[in-house]
Amino acid sequence: MKTKLLALLLLAGSTAFGARIGFGFGVGIGVPYAYPGYYAPPPVVAPYAYAPYGVAPGVGYTWIAPYYYPVGAGWGYHAGYWARPPYVGARWIAPRYYGGRYYGGYWRR
Repeated sequence: MKTKLLALLLLAGSTAFGARIGFGFGVGIGVPYAYPGYYAPPPVVAPYAYAPYGVAPGVGYTWIAPYYYPVGAGWGYHAGYWARPPYVGARWIAPRYYGGRYYGGYWRR
């Protein structure tokens, strides 16, 4: 009798025998972190760094100057680096902070 009762409890509590339907929605209220969002101004102007030795590591590389970027409620710093353009004729448009908004850098024809 105890075995049958235990088996019945296990079957009744199993998710295999009960269909479950769920739905939900959310409303976000708070500091906007999406790109482009409103941010406090960067801490200081990013220090200008010259390309190391003035020579690219290979043909077609472009020097990306150092810049600040938003991280949560603060700012992070990205040091300068060499990068290859993703397609022929691309040029780098540096990130900028203008009118209380941050616009990330991107490649452009």
